[in-house]
Amino acid sequence: MTLALVLIGGAVGAVARYLTDRAIRSRLFPWGTFVVNVTGSLVLGVVSGLAAGAWVRDLVAIGFCGALTTYSTFGYETVRLASAGAWRYAVVNAAATVLAGLGACWIGWTLTG
Repeated sequence: MTLALVLIGGAVGAVARYLTDRAIRSRLFPWGTFVVNVTGSLVLGVVSGLAAGAWVRDLVAIGFCGALTTYSTFGYETVRLASAGAWRYAVVNAAATVLAGLGACWIGWTLTG
């Protein structure tokens, strides 16, 4: 059952990530990745704050949030910005993603905990 929940959550999260990135795509700054990472952090904070049951954790926290958020794309896009000489954007992307993600998780946890 756990595997099925993770698969279902992951399928929905992956599609949500793809559609969000396509809707927000920007040539200058990776807004799509930023939005899905911060949103996923908020959802994970909410689920954690609720101390939800194992099936919710498997479906939402592991499956959905795991597929929605993407550390590897965040890393790639930050390095790509730096390689293109856009150092300020790279630093802003790294700092804003980490700070906003932590803040969103904390807000979700605090509101539901």
